[in-house]
Amino acid sequence: MPTRFRSLSDPDSLREFAKNLREGIYITTRNGRILDANRAFLEMFGVRSIEELGENGAPDLWVDPERRTEQLRLLENEGHVREFEVELRRPDGERRIVLDTCYLIRDPDTGEAFIHGILVDITARKQLEARLVEMSTHDALTGALNRHYLMQVEEKFSSDAEHRCGCIFVDIDHFKVYNDRYGHHEGDEVLKRMARFLMRYVRAEEAVLRIGGDEFVVMLGDADATATKLVAERLRAEALEHAPVPFSLGWAAREHGESLPHLLDRADRGLMQVRVIKRSTDPRQHPVQPDRD
Repeated sequence: MPTRFRSLSDPDSLREFAKNLREGIYITTRNGRILDANRAFLEMFGVRSIEELGENGAPDLWVDPERRTEQLRLLENEGHVREFEVELRRPDGERRIVLDTCYLIRDPDTGEAFIHGILVDITARKQLEARLVEMSTHDALTGALNRHYLMQVEEKFSSDAEHRCGCIFVDIDHFKVYNDRYGHHEGDEVLKRMARFLMRYVRAEEAVLRIGGDEFVVMLGDADATATKLVAERLRAEALEHAPVPFSLGWAAREHGESLPHLLDRADRGLMQVRVIKRSTDPRQHPVQPDRD
């Protein structure tokens, strides 16, 4: 027996469509009270019924109320909004990022406004995008930033000749010894512990980069020579007790209109002039066993 075709104008077809669709469908009043929603909408928010979302409904779900205000403004002006990205908060506290496409509907008799909408959960996609961005800007081995971060710094240098910036160049002393004496695995562990040391003893706004091999750079935003020197001295002092291996550092603060490569070069040349944190005589002859933290 042939299957009977039902058009979307058929109530039963629409009912099954809304029930089985994996996107969340909802109807709310203009002030956000949820009047109806399909199963996917409830699952998206980890509840079994509309009542579980709370008496006030949608307003409590919005992480940023200003985004809700912006959406309502667009609805009033245009009558609809397509793929409006917003972060919502579930009753259990978990946050979800969704694309909201909705329409403003008015009752022809009463003039009362309702919102008909559909939510597409893009949380997993946004998390993947964030991971990809992190992978492109962070060193896979140590978790420190990589050279891609320097592109952002270069943009500031190019657009603002007065932009202040300090740079500390860090180089592990005789790093080849650790690879040769203890193996490449131990060499990798040294790099990871060195990155952790630097990130632990600089402020959150002071970026730590691994720019290649055993070379690290600490970039200090809005720092002059005095501030840069203080951070370098702080690292030197903390290293006496806490550095995993001996290292040397050099520093420089940006001069008016100086390019980033030139600043890095000056810091590197400063490193060659200052050797610090000597825990033994000559690591090439008597390599220091890296500290474990």
